[in-house]
Amino acid sequence: MSIKFGFAAACVVTSLLVSPALAADEPGVTATEIKVGGIFPFSGPASSIGLVGKGVVAYVQSINDRGGINGRKINYIAMDDAYSPPKAVEHARKLIESDEVSFIFSQLGTPGNSATAKYLKGKGVPSIAIVSGSSKFTDIVEYPLTTTGLVSYQTEGRIYAKFLDNALPGAKYAILFQNDDLGKDYVSAFKSFLKGEFDKRVVTAAYDVTEPTVDSQVVNLKSSGAEALFIAGTPKFAAQAIRKAAEIGWKAKIIINFPSGSIGGTLKPAGLENSTGVIVGTINKDPTDAKWNDDEGVRAYKAFFAKYLQGADFENTSYLTGYMQGMILEAILKQCGNDLSRKNIVKQAKSLSHVVLPTAFPGIEVNTSGSSNMIWSQMQLQRWSGSSWAPFGGVLDASSE
Repeated sequence: MSIKFGFAAACVVTSLLVSPALAADEPGVTATEIKVGGIFPFSGPASSIGLVGKGVVAYVQSINDRGGINGRKINYIAMDDAYSPPKAVEHARKLIESDEVSFIFSQLGTPGNSATAKYLKGKGVPSIAIVSGSSKFTDIVEYPLTTTGLVSYQTEGRIYAKFLDNALPGAKYAILFQNDDLGKDYVSAFKSFLKGEFDKRVVTAAYDVTEPTVDSQVVNLKSSGAEALFIAGTPKFAAQAIRKAAEIGWKAKIIINFPSGSIGGTLKPAGLENSTGVIVGTINKDPTDAKWNDDEGVRAYKAFFAKYLQGADFENTSYLTGYMQGMILEAILKQCGNDLSRKNIVKQAKSLSHVVLPTAFPGIEVNTSGSSNMIWSQMQLQRWSGSSWAPFGGVLDASSE
């Protein structure tokens, strides 16, 4: 499948046929298609997680090949911002003012979403299932037209802080974090959990995405005597940190955040042997693990991957995240029925009830409400065994963090 990013990545969806008059009243909607925009870092320092966008594009193509949704196809236009906020704004303007999309779906990256949020809100354009867990986007007053496609970084961070407090009580922890809203949210989560203990028990080091490596930060963190290292960033830098910790003989308990939880995107570049024991919270089954070979949802994903992502790295679960995002888009548009107004798109995005995606980890489901912008609120902790992810403990959610 040939995809040209920066131009329309043509795809198409359906919804009960509406009259031409009604379709003409709604931007991006005709009797035969709905136009949707997406912005991803297909290039640049976060290109590994940009593969989420390719997963979305491929899933939308599969929808169109099945005839669309209620007779209407999705023209999904995916743009490359190279993880650059100014480019994200430029693409958002083009998608809204030139391409006239109905809404933005699955825009990836906290910096880019932060840069485009005010513009999209001013234009009354929904931004649905954004691939960011930044806590600010869960504020329905400031972001009434937004829903988030990741567990909030605050919730995820508190889950890790609680785990470490139980596993290594009283120990010192190190946090390597990306110097933006993504990384800072995780640090804030540890502060809110540890409270007055934070300054005594946690040492931090920041990095900018423009830096070539985080080697010096890892060396400095090791010298603090910390027994655990939490890496709050993106795959390229998480891989560097895991590899460097192994090189300098730092035997810390290592946790990585969900955006960096890919075997192909993080663990393989770090060295699978170096990654043994690494812990991450997840929402999905590991499709590379033989224990899921007979699972219906994983088998369907493998068939989809073979058809629509032929030649891509199956071990990079950023594609799986995109696949699951595509399923959420499909569920929302089906719920919209005849009414594809922007108002109803937001309403339905916030009215998903007990939606079970077949590749989600057992016990994890999608539930949204008008009082929350979050699509996901549950996670499962898992540990890399050297050959596969091994889940441990039960499913955790925002109330049990």
